[in-house]
Amino acid sequence: MSNHEFVIEQADLSGQRIDKVLPELNSEWSRTQIQDWIKLSLVTVNGKVVKSNYKVKLNDQINVTEKEVVETDIKPENLNLDIYYEDDDVAVVYKPKGMVVHPSAGHYSGTLVNGLMYQMKDLSGINGEIRPGIVHRIDKDTSGLLMVAKNDIAHRGLVEQLVDKSVNRKYVALVHGNIPHDYGTIDAPIGRNKNDRQSMDVVDDGKEAVTHFNVLEHFKHYTLVECQLETGRTHQIRVHMKYIGFPLVGDPKYGPKKTLDIGGQALHAGVIGFEHPVTGEYIEKTAELPSEFEQLLTDIRKSDQ
Repeated sequence: MSNHEFVIEQADLSGQRIDKVLPELNSEWSRTQIQDWIKLSLVTVNGKVVKSNYKVKLNDQINVTEKEVVETDIKPENLNLDIYYEDDDVAVVYKPKGMVVHPSAGHYSGTLVNGLMYQMKDLSGINGEIRPGIVHRIDKDTSGLLMVAKNDIAHRGLVEQLVDKSVNRKYVALVHGNIPHDYGTIDAPIGRNKNDRQSMDVVDDGKEAVTHFNVLEHFKHYTLVECQLETGRTHQIRVHMKYIGFPLVGDPKYGPKKTLDIGGQALHAGVIGFEHPVTGEYIEKTAELPSEFEQLLTDIRKSDQ
């Protein structure tokens, strides 16, 4: 780890949040990176640990202990990942249902990261040794497309687009019940469930979460919807659809006890669109529904006849 010291001498910086000021003092750092270091108590002001919303003052002495990326010992694996787009800076990759995005306790092989390390020469290191290249994630039992960063400049650019809500992310979901209207917006903050820390919930002190949806097809007992994310909170679509009374089919955590046994929620990240962080070109890719999802819809249509 390396240390960096700063003294706030510019009057225009006084009163600004520290997680905004530090990327201005060192352009190689991103705001997300700084926030992570603050959570790890690697940033101090006048010798004291602060939070991300601390507002700097003139003559503040700031010390940053930069967390360096450690060479990973994750083993590359040939998982035959479908690459929808790739250049020297970014890639769009398809994650099948049942695959974990990055290694964690109990999942040290067979993850998307293992496959990426086999198929791609370079990956960004900002997210640390177990998440190279990963800019955002989707749940294990959700299929679909993800952006991947192949260097740190691209990583910062993609994260900034996620923060400013300019990434186009559309999902297809099958939910219980018959939604009576064709369009809707769910604007409800999401945070940890007070009674179950492993689950998320709509809570007053949660983080802003906005999901737009439109109905694609009605069935007798279900509705097929397209959801567009404005924010990207953990389990956002699953929590939001449950909140309005239409939980996802097959969802073991947020769905009803009586649901279809399909090995996890019926949710597919079908569209990802973003501005290339280096060239500025707009890139958008679409992945069709996986065959098992299509078969589920076919079976429901037949049962409705």
